[in-house]
Amino acid sequence: MLGKVALAICAIIFTVFAIAATVVLSLISLYIPNQSVASISAYQTCLTVASKFATTISGPVANITATTGVTVTCSQIGISSCPGSLVNGICTWQRKLAVTCINGSTVRIRVQSNALPGRCANVPSYASIQEQNIDFEVNFNPTVSVKSQTYSPSTQSALDAIVCSISNQQYAPSGSNLTTYSSATTLTTLAGMSIDNVPILNVNSANDVDPFYPPAGYTAESVDSCLAHPQVAGIYHYHMASGCAVSPPTGNISSCSATAACAADIASYSLTTFPSSAKKLTVIGIAKDGHVIYGPYLASGNLVTSGIDICNGMFYDSIGNYAYFATTKFPYITGCFGPGNYPSFGPSCTTNGQSSYTMSVHAAAQANG
Repeated sequence: MLGKVALAICAIIFTVFAIAATVVLSLISLYIPNQSVASISAYQTCLTVASKFATTISGPVANITATTGVTVTCSQIGISSCPGSLVNGICTWQRKLAVTCINGSTVRIRVQSNALPGRCANVPSYASIQEQNIDFEVNFNPTVSVKSQTYSPSTQSALDAIVCSISNQQYAPSGSNLTTYSSATTLTTLAGMSIDNVPILNVNSANDVDPFYPPAGYTAESVDSCLAHPQVAGIYHYHMASGCAVSPPTGNISSCSATAACAADIASYSLTTFPSSAKKLTVIGIAKDGHVIYGPYLASGNLVTSGIDICNGMFYDSIGNYAYFATTKFPYITGCFGPGNYPSFGPSCTTNGQSSYTMSVHAAAQANG
């Protein structure tokens, strides 16, 4: 009798373990596909963003400057400013760009650029454009939270120390896992890369002020009608978003000062450079921290005028995605790697800044969730 009871107990125990094992295996089988789908979704999103860039070769490559690019010609750049060869008054160079999505448990994106524009540029005779070797890799669209801000200044001086500093974007937050393959000097002031192969540098001038609307005592910097110019190392770059990235002009272009609307109000003029096709959620670049940079419009077609933090970033959908948006207020594209907070005061290094910051509805929902 006892033997039969023991056998019955063993049978029950075996059945319980069998059921438990089945449940565990079922959960694992459900979990793995879900992880795979999430990974595939992030990878596909990365591929979609990468497809917006005017790439010239599939990457990654050993050295972007050693590749064959797309030839650009310009008759208005003189011998001292030409980044390539000058023959019979025509400056010729090659634009080279590779943007590669790398699939894995964490999707990464690698940007390799020689930083030369795919259009003619208007460059003063005393300045020059020079080929660069920009090469960095970063986690694509890293997860961030409004409850865990990279920066949260509580005073104007603390805010100034962040967004009024030309060197504050030398490094990206640890969650971005930024890896650089080019020289540190090239990337020191790099904030991101535009889809047209023109670098986006930190918004500040060398004097740590707004280059277009500086405080009294400083002079505004000059740019061409595509809102770009070269700095001392020859890096032709943006501080403010331009529709030229989305719809490149052909032929020679003028300076901003020779373009009435640009000279009158460069921030308002920047909006007019975007074609009607870009008056929606439009990718215009990728930041060095892995977040996407969008133009000045939301998916609804509304102009972005609020909902951004001190870094010019916004939680823009119910999923919790965070990105930078082009605006007509300082810091124009991105002033720091966010997310940042939403203080009731603005920076003092500009006469065209936000007076206060407000959360987007999605940021507010996340903060209260």
